[in-house]
Amino acid sequence: MPRNQFQKMFFAFVTVFVTVHAYVFYSLYVIHGGTFIASTGATGVLEAINMMGGVPVLGKNIPIWAVVIIEFVLAYALELMLGSPLSFKIACHYFDPIKNHPFIFETMIISATVFVMCPVMSFIAAILYYPYNYIEFNMFHFLAEWLKLVCFNFPFAFFSQLFFIQPLVRTVFKFVFRKDISKRNEEVKASEEHGKKVKPQDETEAIANIYKRVDEIKEELRRELNEEIKKCNN
Repeated sequence: MPRNQFQKMFFAFVTVFVTVHAYVFYSLYVIHGGTFIASTGATGVLEAINMMGGVPVLGKNIPIWAVVIIEFVLAYALELMLGSPLSFKIACHYFDPIKNHPFIFETMIISATVFVMCPVMSFIAAILYYPYNYIEFNMFHFLAEWLKLVCFNFPFAFFSQLFFIQPLVRTVFKFVFRKDISKRNEEVKASEEHGKKVKPQDETEAIANIYKRVDEIKEELRRELNEEIKKCNN
């Protein structure tokens, strides 16, 4: 397996692992928790789920850990096939990873990922959590549930990805692949010295490029600060 492909899979794995656990907690406690408590008369969400015999999925009650596994498998497959490649293309359509500030480009990738994945995963959740045991399937009711989930999930997904999940995932990715990132950036720097601009081809290369450009910006600021200090001393 090519190293770059392994990095893509690792990055998607960590992203989905953190996201699914956060989403399952948000879904069970924030979105459906009140309904579970009201229907069982329990004093807490976990107690209500235990009284129901699990979380209702496709008309059957299953344990929470099974819900996590199901959502992880679906989200991981979608992230690899749809979310990551499409979000990178959308970001490149509006911004240039070479010319624009790295944090602007990074924010665009995160925003595009939420834009793609949130409606798709909410659609899947609407199928999984539809109350088959209580009402007959109705397309209008299903679409209303999907829209409700999108409205609930979008702000949570956007702010959690932007301020918590993606910074954490990128820090883990940088730590694990620090040697590969350093080697790649040295090769890019050597190419740039010969007048050849190297454009990232995927999200993992874009992340490496972001760290490279951040280091360049820090170095430039350091030089400017030293020049100002010299002027003041003179």
